[in-house]
Amino acid sequence: MSQQARTVSADAKQGGIIDIKSLVLLAILLAAGFILNMTLGNALAIVGIKPQFIIAAYALAILLTDAGFVQAAIFAVISACVCQLTTSIPGLNFVTELCGALAMAALIKLPINVAGKSATPLVAAFVTTLLSGALFAVIGTLVMGAALGTVVVKVPLVLGTAVFNAVVVQALYFPLQKVLGK
Repeated sequence: MSQQARTVSADAKQGGIIDIKSLVLLAILLAAGFILNMTLGNALAIVGIKPQFIIAAYALAILLTDAGFVQAAIFAVISACVCQLTTSIPGLNFVTELCGALAMAALIKLPINVAGKSATPLVAAFVTTLLSGALFAVIGTLVMGAALGTVVVKVPLVLGTAVFNAVVVQALYFPLQKVLGK
């Protein structure tokens, strides 16, 4: 029996679902998002906006890889694992990020243009963050035993975060796309 070296290329698909380059891209974006959450995110929380750079990170990864639903779900689970390091309600991010990532995967298929320029990253990231944040607010409120009506207090925070993330994703998408040669 002859021994032949096994090689794995960076573009090799694992079962046709996800490639190594996509995982590396997600890891880099999540690392940056985690650091930004712990530093800039905490600093901005003082003024009432709590950016969720982890959501922006997986939203960018989904956009940049043109992820389908299975790949987006994998990105969501990995992202939720990172969220467990700082979340106030352990486990909840697995639901919220999965819903957000699947929404992102669906929305990137819709070409949304404004004045001849693509606004898909902006709109998709806004909806993704809004969905994830609203689910976290509603389910988290119920899990913590508070009255559902108290979610209203969280609406400005969720909306502000969605707007902030949408702007971040829109601003970073095209430069990152060029860097990656897409």
